[in-house]
Amino acid sequence: MLILGLESSCDETAAALVSGDRRVLAHRLLGQEAAHAPYGGVVPEIAARAHVEALEPLIAAALRDAGVTLAGVDAVAATAGPGLIGGVMVGLVTGKALAHAAGKPLIAVNHLEGHALSPRLSNPELAFPYLLLLVSGGHCQLLLVEGVARYRRLATTIDDAAGEAFDKTATLLGLGFPGGPAVERAARNGDPAAVPLPRPLRGSDEPHFSFAGLKSAVARAAGAYAPEDIAASFQQAVVDCLLDRTVRALARAGEVTALVVAGGVAANGAVRRALEDLAASRGLTFIAPPAWLCTDNAAMIAWAGAERFAAGLTDPLDTPARARWPLDPGAEAVRGAGVKA
Repeated sequence: MLILGLESSCDETAAALVSGDRRVLAHRLLGQEAAHAPYGGVVPEIAARAHVEALEPLIAAALRDAGVTLAGVDAVAATAGPGLIGGVMVGLVTGKALAHAAGKPLIAVNHLEGHALSPRLSNPELAFPYLLLLVSGGHCQLLLVEGVARYRRLATTIDDAAGEAFDKTATLLGLGFPGGPAVERAARNGDPAAVPLPRPLRGSDEPHFSFAGLKSAVARAAGAYAPEDIAASFQQAVVDCLLDRTVRALARAGEVTALVVAGGVAANGAVRRALEDLAASRGLTFIAPPAWLCTDNAAMIAWAGAERFAAGLTDPLDTPARARWPLDPGAEAVRGAGVKA
């Protein structure tokens, strides 16, 4: 089995070829950091136009890298949401065109499912069910991954995602864009106990996350403390919140094979170490994909496509692009903005 994967949901344009036996035969990715840096965040229209310009050359390069033509691909997997709708449409329409022209099946992949299944690409021994902390710029969720296309949401954010809070903190401290790596670098030289910051919802009976209040506290602290101390204290506050909510989710999840983290914030070393320690204290295996597989990429989309294709799940060419697309559509609605998850 050989799957061509396309990713364009935010500000990375990517194409990859992944086999059913977990070989990444090619992976091409083009970021847009320079284009968005002057604005301190991703500008949707700029992102969509950049995807239009970059995607076709990346696909051609990936096919050359793998030494195959489109005729040698078994299916085309493209992100169909959630994400910035302009970018999602670019990738999905391209995937539809390639699938139609080559007479190949289309697999419309939920970007979150790409993250959710990515640990199984890098860790063949990972079996269902596992508890997943999916933590990125747009999402912060705890999910029981019961199988392909089978997800039970145990918690989500009621306002902002952890990755969004990292980006906002970097902007407030003048650390640059993208914010996550910048905050982590600054935090290495700071004191995580120097700045009194809140831990929203920690210890509460409510299972969800909240980071809006933490962002506001960072804004109030900016200028009153050294930037590296704010960065370190902020990062520790996020870690404490993630751990507290994950402990609660473990109590609700039942028996699981592993504690897994995925998404862009999963590349953060402090987050990984804290979750690894938590898993060890509970006698659980801890799994985190390599850092390159945590951020947005096409290999995870191709792999999710491979898993769905093996399960007999393909999609018609009129499948729509979606700005919002929950993995667990039956999950109970939550207060605040968490409905977007």
